[in-house]
Amino acid sequence: MSKALCRTVVVSNPQGLHARPADLLVRMANQFESVILIGRGGEMVDCKSILSLLTLGAALGTELTLTAEGKDAENAIDSIEQFFQRGFDEAGDNDSAPSGAKSGDVRETDPTSPA
Repeated sequence: MSKALCRTVVVSNPQGLHARPADLLVRMANQFESVILIGRGGEMVDCKSILSLLTLGAALGTELTLTAEGKDAENAIDSIEQFFQRGFDEAGDNDSAPSGAKSGDVRETDPTSPA
């Protein structure tokens, strides 16, 4: 069998690794033949099992070790690392803006009307 690849990924999503991104991660991992494990503190779980992923309790800032072993391990580990770097493809930054404004919002005001 091929040599296992190993990377460290960090949870950058404010809500952590919750059910929706865990589901997406499982779907992504299942596209690969490699054995993919993820974990922390010596506890490694199957990246293809949503229940296993949720047991990690990975909150914002959690460092996780990601390993992949198999013929498509490099593609698998690269894809999963990018998914973590993108914050699980959630638009959390805009949703939590304190002013309520989102990127690209433009508001016109009429200087003659009372505020």
